[in-house]
Amino acid sequence: MTEPDPRLGLTVTHRRYVPYAHAHYGGALVDGAYTLGLFGDVATEVAIVMDGDEGLLAGYSEVRFLGPVRAGDVLEATAEVVRIGRRSRELRCTARVAARAEPERGASAARVLETPEVVVEATATLVVPGPGPA
Repeated sequence: MTEPDPRLGLTVTHRRYVPYAHAHYGGALVDGAYTLGLFGDVATEVAIVMDGDEGLLAGYSEVRFLGPVRAGDVLEATAEVVRIGRRSRELRCTARVAARAEPERGASAARVLETPEVVVEATATLVVPGPGPA
């Protein structure tokens, strides 16, 4: 019986404040590409940790936008390795709002959410170089 790869389940998380300069729509909404960019960043760190190379985020097989991302949010982007191939890694990506601006209370008012709100989920494929010449 083959032992499971100990790298399976490796998880990387980044947190980032969403600046008001990224708001594109009414209600200070930010486009979905912003969160996908964060997924690219955590996927790159996964590749560096696992393979010593930045790798390449080859694509998404599923993306679900579940809630709004707004300027003034603090987003937490996580990538978890759920499958390991010879040169590919499948990642479960999740973005959560950890804190949210509350402009109705004041220009700089914000609060930490008691339970972070899941706003985007995706499945991503990361590709890394094969072994070099022997």
